[in-house]
Formats: sequence, C-alpha cells, structure tokens
Amino acid sequence: MKPSMILIMERAASMFLLFTILNFHKIYAAEFGSISGSMFLTEGDTLVSMTGVFELGIFKPEGSENRYLGIWYKKIAPQTVVWVANRNRPLPGASPLVLRVSDPGSLVLFNSQSMIWSSNTTLTSSNATAKLYDNGNLVLLDQQEKVIWQSFDYLTDTLLPGMKLGKDFVRGIEWHLSSWKSNQDPAPGAFTWGANTSVYPENKLRQGAMVTFRGGPWSNERFTGVSVFSTVLTFTYDVVVTEREVSFSYNLENRSSLLSRVTLNSSGDFISWAWVEESKKWQTVLSLPRDICDTYNICSAYGKCNVDLTQQSCTCLDEKRFVPRSKRDWGMANWSGGCVRRTPLDCKIGSEGFIKYSNVKLPDTQNTWYNTSMTLKECETKCLKDCTCMAYANTNVRGEGTVCLIWLSDLIDIRVFPEGSGGRDIYVRMASSELGKEKKGAPIKIILPLIFLGLLLLGVSITWFWCARRKRKYADDMAEEGKSLNVSKGQEEAMELPIFSFSTIEEATSNFSPENKIGEGGFGVVYKGRLEEGKEIAVKRLSRYSNQGVDEFKNEVICISKLQHRNLVKLLGCCIQGDEKLLIYEYMPNKSLDAFIFDKTQSMILDWTKRFNIIKGIARGLLYLHQDSRLRIIHRDLKASNVLLDEDLNPKISDFGIARSFGGNETQANTERVVGTYGYMSPEYALDGIFSTKSDVFSFGVLVLEIVSGKRNRGFVQPGSDNNLIGHTWSLYSEGRSMELIDSNIAESCRSSEVLRSIELGLLCVQQNAVDRPSISNVILMLSGEGPLPQPKQPVFFMDKEFLVADFSSGTYTGGSVNGITITEVVAR
Repeated sequence: MKPSMILIMERAASMFLLFTILNFHKIYAAEFGSISGSMFLTEGDTLVSMTGVFELGIFKPEGSENRYLGIWYKKIAPQTVVWVANRNRPLPGASPLVLRVSDPGSLVLFNSQSMIWSSNTTLTSSNATAKLYDNGNLVLLDQQEKVIWQSFDYLTDTLLPGMKLGKDFVRGIEWHLSSWKSNQDPAPGAFTWGANTSVYPENKLRQGAMVTFRGGPWSNERFTGVSVFSTVLTFTYDVVVTEREVSFSYNLENRSSLLSRVTLNSSGDFISWAWVEESKKWQTVLSLPRDICDTYNICSAYGKCNVDLTQQSCTCLDEKRFVPRSKRDWGMANWSGGCVRRTPLDCKIGSEGFIKYSNVKLPDTQNTWYNTSMTLKECETKCLKDCTCMAYANTNVRGEGTVCLIWLSDLIDIRVFPEGSGGRDIYVRMASSELGKEKKGAPIKIILPLIFLGLLLLGVSITWFWCARRKRKYADDMAEEGKSLNVSKGQEEAMELPIFSFSTIEEATSNFSPENKIGEGGFGVVYKGRLEEGKEIAVKRLSRYSNQGVDEFKNEVICISKLQHRNLVKLLGCCIQGDEKLLIYEYMPNKSLDAFIFDKTQSMILDWTKRFNIIKGIARGLLYLHQDSRLRIIHRDLKASNVLLDEDLNPKISDFGIARSFGGNETQANTERVVGTYGYMSPEYALDGIFSTKSDVFSFGVLVLEIVSGKRNRGFVQPGSDNNLIGHTWSLYSEGRSMELIDSNIAESCRSSEVLRSIELGLLCVQQNAVDRPSISNVILMLSGEGPLPQPKQPVFFMDKEFLVADFSSGTYTGGSVNGITITEVVAR
C-alpha cells in the first residue's frame, strides 16, 4: 500500500476516534453550559447558557457560505449574533470543528488541518473550564473559578449590559466596538465606537481615524451628548476613572424581564435596541447620529448647532459676544472658520468672569483638565487663575457633585438641546466688558454705556439709510434695464444668499463650454466649474429662452438656502444678471443616482450594501425636510435624477425648484398647477392636485423599487404584461417571488432579508390611499428594524398612456415630462 494512502487512513481513523471520544464532552457541555475538555461543532451543535438565554456555536451569515464561531440569543428569530470569535479568519465548507480547552489553559478552535482561533491565554496548571453565562459572556476559569479570559474583553459590533467601553491599563486591554465589514462579513469594518481615555473620557464614533460623532463627557446618569437616551427603558451607568482603569458600562434596572443590546452597524449607525416579546421583534430605542447637529464639529470653534433654526443650523455661541471669523463664509453656510470673541481676553485678575450657557452638549474634552473632588465654586477659582482656561463645568446632569472639568483651548462641537431634555450648563470665560454687571456708586459706568449705545444706534441708523438708498438705486437700475425678477419684499428678505458675479461663473465654467456640461433638466443646463481658489462647483443655468422657471428659480433660492443636512445638496450662492439666472451648488463627482442604477456598467459599482445605504440616506434627508426643519418641506419631485451622489456615494437630494413649505400644523395642500414627474407622482396629487408629506413618501417608494430592481417605473416593459414596475413588483410579491425583482448585479452581494424588507416597504409607500402609507419617520424605523412589517394593500398601477387617458381626460394637459424631465404644468380637475 502507498505511504500516502496509509497516512490518509490513519488521519481518518484518528478523526473517527476523536469524534467518538468528544461526543461525551459535547453532551456534558450542552447540559451544564460549560466545556472542560473538547466539543465537536457543526451547524446545530451549541453550548447553551444555564437558563437558555444565549448559545455558542457555528453560524453562517445570511448570504454567505463562510462559517464562524459566535454567540447569539437562543430563543430569538431571526438569529441575532452578539459576538464573533474568528471574524478575521472565516471557514469555508462544512468540515467538523473542535472547540477545546487545551493545556495549559487556552480556549482553541481548530479543524483537521490547523488552528483557526485561540484565546491566547496560558495557565500554570491544567483543568481549566469554559462557561457561557446568561449575560452572554464566554469565560475561561481556572480551578479556583478565577476568570483568566472572557469574551467581554474582546467586543465585536455589539454592546451588552455589563460590557465595558474604555481601557484596562494594567492588562493593556482596550474595550471598543467595531462594525462588521458588511451584513455578510463580520470582519472589522470602517467604523469604531470607543472611549477617549487620555483625558476626561467620552465616547466617539470614528470612521477610520476621523471622528464623525461624539457622545459627550461621561456621566453616571446618561450620555451627556444625548438629550434623551430612552423613553421605554431604565438604565443605570457605571463609570470608573482610576489610574488602573477607565471604563463605562450600562445595565437595565428591569433586566430580568427585558433584553437590550447596542450595535454599531456597517453604515456607522450606533443603535440601541429593546426586545418586544409581544410582537417578537427588536424595537429601536435610539439611533445615532440623529441629524446634522450630530455631525462632529460642524460649527467649529465657539459655534453652536441647533436643528430648530430655520435659516441655518449654526450660530455663534452668543451673537452679542461672538462673531463669525469670516462673515462671507458663514453666510454661505461654510462654518469651518467658527467664531471669535468680540472682546479678546487679557488675563488680568479681576478683569474677567464667566457667562453661563444652559442646555448644551458640553464641548469636546480632547484638551481638558479634570478633578473628581472639587466643588463648582472651586472649579471657577481654578479656571480663573489659569490664563489658558476657556470654560468650566460640572459633568453631572443636575450640576451637583464634585467633578470639575476645565477646557484649555477653544470650545468645539457644541449643540443646543430643548429646555429640560438633558443639556448641561457650561461657564465660558469673558472679558469684564462683556459681563454686563452694574455696580452701585459708579454712575459713570452706567452713563458711558448709554452714550455708547446712543452713538451705536445713530451709526446703525445712518448705515441702514445708506444701504436702503443703495438697494433702491440698484432696483431702479435693474428695472430700467428690464432686469428685474419681480421679487416681492418678503422674498427679497428670504433670498439672503451669497451673490456671485456673472463674470466669475463664466470664467469658472470656461464660458459655459460644452465640455463642462454635466446634465440638463426642465429649466436649463448644468455645468461643472472651478472657482479661482480651486473649489469645484456645479452651475445650474436657467434657459434664457424659456418663459417658464422664474418662479421655480426664486423658490429654490428661498427654500434650499434655509436647509442644511448631510443628505441634501448644498446651495453655495446664485447669480442674477439680465436674462441670466444661475444657481451655484457644491459639485457632486458621481453625478446622479439614475446614472448608476439604470446603466448596465455603472450599476455594477453599486452592490447591495451601497444601495441600501443610499435608500437610508434618502430617507434621512426626507425626514429632515418633513419633520426636523421648522417649516415642513414637501419636495414634490423626488426621483432618481434628483438624487446626487458625492465621492463616497452618499446620497444628497437636490432640485427644490417646485418644493413647497408648510408652517404650523399644516399637513397637506391643494394646487391647480400640478408639477412633478410621471412615474413618481402619487395618485391624489396627479388627479386632484392634493399634495402632502405622503406624496413624497409615494415617490420614495417608487425610488426604492427602482434601486432594488435597476429598472425605471416609467417605461418599464415586461413581456406578456401591461404592468409598470409597481404592478410587476406587486405580482411577484403576491406570488411569493419577490427576490426575482432584484438587479442581477446585486444577486451575489445582497442580504435577502434586507432586500425583501425593502421591497415590502416600497409597496407600503406606494399604496393608493395616502393615509395607508407610513410617515417617513416610520419608514426609517422599518428600515432599521427586524420585525414583521404591516401587510401592504394592492397599489394602483397603470401604463403611462392609460394613466393620461383615464385620469387627465377631464383636465387640460399643457405640458409633460419627456425622458424623466420634470413636467411644467398640468391643471388638475
């Protein structure tokens, strides 16, 4: 017999013997929740915790053939994995694995060929035991029941009650979350959530080395950067700050009856979940970041972010005492320069004091000093004696206790919270002239400010008169030359936006060279340009030969200049000169979404993860328009060509020419001038001119189905059927064949559960009656949730020609959409 054959037979015999011996240990492990020897693992073989909350075993992520050793909830479906051992070394195939406690005290996973993963621990004595606890912690114990290794020290993407964030300086272990690379790959992804332990600790969300969100300084009561952490759960926090350890952990007060977890997903969302037993699903408690004000350091030094503002999100900390470093940049919503003090500090004892600002997220603690046994008054004295101290605060929620935190540099990353929702007080250093204090027996100090105030008012009046005169002269000149846009006084005030000269834009676009043309819409051409300082821009040029679009131009300037969100395109300025009307935007290098999903070559770039992130980004942008801005904005023309993609393929909603704003409690309106794009318009809007936030939700639903399928709703052709894309989707859904809808380019990368959820959500959004459609806030919850969705009703679907005959026969059709261009006017019945 050949030596190679003998070797194969010996290996087979040894594996058979090993399997027979280890079956005993497998039974022992399953019964008592521990491993004292070895355990054979195939799919279905698990180690269960004592009361059956968690189990350890081999799992395969949905859509992947790779296998991993992990821990998940035993009684929850679908499978919810909370920890992964071999996340950097997946195992293809289905060969048996062995999990073994080896001498001298290490937990090892191996197959017949090599070691796959190890706890990398050693003991001086043998007989170690591995146990899975009911809190989800896998531990390795010595003979004296002392923990020598635990999975809680090696977090993946999930934070469970009792897990820590921070650092153990004695053992050199750092506790932080790291996202999965994708839903199919648990390898460490781009995002991490962990503590900055070199100064006063706080949690930060990072993408690579870049900070994208900051949780705020630690407190024993809640995250200081989150106004409300939970409305349904009661948490207790444990903060340890010593020379040996800096750590933060949380627990549930009613932990015995509720399950809670916090995850960091592959898109960089930090989400708190609670298990709802009645509905058998995970309910989102909190998702971060929430809005534009959660963007790290968006307002720069001494700037504060407030999502309740209508004109912009950033203002100076105190507009009486601080001014923008660059007024021009600030007016263009470029807040990178931040704010500076009107009166510089001179660091003279007795000549400076502090102003209290309430309900704020405390600034970044990167350059701070702290003391855990100092009162607030002692903290003030300490700060006043140090010329580098810019502010001080107590980190406790109610300002009580003995934690003194002092900032030794400019204050950055501040946001304002609504009163009573958990913000902190901070005391900012000011020159004495800014304190506004009056002293008895010193009338001169009262008179001088009054004189100064009088002179100031006189100066302001003269300046106002001079500016008003110049404005009137300019308007007269424009009227004489026939260049007026007929802007009302209210609109004129609303159109406060940086004005570019026509020559500047002409030079930036090489005299509107055809080579710089990047798109064309219903009201003109879009060009790429480069300003003199090197900034790339996109220029929308209203056609001078068109009798339409002036109102849309004014509307877009007035509307979008007040909107700031990471999923909305940024308007940098405008230009009005004679017949020329130009809008200047930030440049989006990847152009529009339709250039990707409807192109056979480009669509290959968008795998399912990117498409799902685009869907969620569009939803977040709509949420800001519908809910988070003071004036509720209805876009009315949401479609693939109006979603632009930046260099990282993040979506940004654009083209607000026909958007409408609501005030107060308005939820819907009626118009005789129906504008929009066929294939995306809701039935009630197309037929009766009634539009609301649910009209945008309908357009969003169409867009979701287009992103999933890679097909246009308008002009969709299915052999043997007259259905459009909505009708085709409904047919597949009704027959349980929804997966046949997906673009072939994402078949390998998609996660079926997310795809099916997106299709079902799309159908919910395009239901005939507006009241049946979810709000955009519920859409976001459905996208991030995992439980069952409501059953959609059969939507209205029709071919375009039938739509026009059936629904516009009694109206007057005066204009239309060609190849997706926005229609200009349809008078509804």
